[in-house]
Amino acid sequence: MLTSLHIKNFKAWQDTGPIRLAPLTVIFGANSAGKSSLGHLLLALKQTALSADRKRPLHLGDDNALIDLGTFEECLHNHDLLNTLEFELGWKIPGKELEARDPLTHDKFTGDELKISVTLSADYKKQPRVDKLTYQLLANSSVQLAVKYGRDDKERLAIKSSEYKFVRNTGRGWPLDDPDKFYRISDQSRARFQNAEFLSDFALSTEAALNSIYYLGPLREHPKRIYSWSGETPESVGQKGEFAVAAILAASAQNRRLNRRAKKPLSRFDAFIAQWLKDLGIIESFEVKPVAEGRKEYEVVVKTHATASEVKITDVGFGVSQVLPALVQAFYCPPNTTIWMEQPEIHLHPQVQAELADVFISATQVSENAKARNVQLIVESHSEHFLNRLQRRIAEGAIAPENVAVYFCRRAGAAAELEPLRLNMFGEIENWPENFFGDEMADISGRALAAMQRKKELAKEAPQ
Repeated sequence: MLTSLHIKNFKAWQDTGPIRLAPLTVIFGANSAGKSSLGHLLLALKQTALSADRKRPLHLGDDNALIDLGTFEECLHNHDLLNTLEFELGWKIPGKELEARDPLTHDKFTGDELKISVTLSADYKKQPRVDKLTYQLLANSSVQLAVKYGRDDKERLAIKSSEYKFVRNTGRGWPLDDPDKFYRISDQSRARFQNAEFLSDFALSTEAALNSIYYLGPLREHPKRIYSWSGETPESVGQKGEFAVAAILAASAQNRRLNRRAKKPLSRFDAFIAQWLKDLGIIESFEVKPVAEGRKEYEVVVKTHATASEVKITDVGFGVSQVLPALVQAFYCPPNTTIWMEQPEIHLHPQVQAELADVFISATQVSENAKARNVQLIVESHSEHFLNRLQRRIAEGAIAPENVAVYFCRRAGAAAELEPLRLNMFGEIENWPENFFGDEMADISGRALAAMQRKKELAKEAPQ
């Protein structure tokens, strides 16, 4: 689970400031304010980790990538090649603690959280290169070990730590190499020291954290009359929700069973999703079934109300097919993962937008086969109804304020600003931003004044 993010000089962001990432993090803001760029950088980091090219510090994308960010110059704030792109990302380490042990002194450092800080600058070809790479191992939010890998005044790479003494191997005094990608100190560089092997564990933890990030975009596929499934298990529902039905079939075939929270009854995955759709008030029933025995073609059939006939998902309102990927992704992804989701409320009635907050609260608390899933949701939204329900559930004690983080994104000239909103235990926002959801009072007062003026005009026109 990601715990923090801090970005400098990336697209609209000159400096985001430290961003606390809670189990349920929600980002509001105007269109083109820079919200999506936060997730886009994480996708670029993920596709870099997945790339086979170790010498490319940052995979900015192409037609086959998760995201295509263009050139490095286009990524930099104000397209200024003199700027450095900087980011810091922190995450909790699932399972047992991470350990760094010195084989020479037998000193040991352990922690349950890791942070990576990276500074990238443009080289003479305008391509990114790593200037600084820092790892911090934390226990209970306190730094136990920090390792810095970067260039000195003469452009030579060096490794430093105030807590750990790195010892060179005899006869291996030649210069260190550039990092592999943006986060891995190369095998050759580590081999030049007697006690640097633990750094490979830091790199592996970074890869695991980035690989556990999934993304669902705001534009989702139209529903189909027939879906094909041959037994495969998709990694996710896809960026457009194109694998949502295949995910339902795969999870159900594996007899995955979930409950909404502790001590609630378990349901098979397809029944679990169907019940949520019903509770959202969108439909009465939902089922994915084969068109015929032994076939790999499936159809999605629904009932809009109890006495209605079953129809295909293509023959009902658009909202069902648009919210389905968001529902499935929230509960389908592996445990200890992070889902970045854009506008899950799109095409939904205001009441359903509010109910969606309950879905996402449940997704952070749900258990599967009696084990907590520890899933994190980062949601970009424009829905005031979603926020109202979230505030209500905090006031009711359904979710603790510390398990929620809410931000408001706004433009400030050429740069973007991110303001953390302070939610108290009563669900109240203590620093409500100006024009958060537009100027509602101006509309109300403007309507009242216009109505008064109109009534005066009508009174004058009326016969005496």
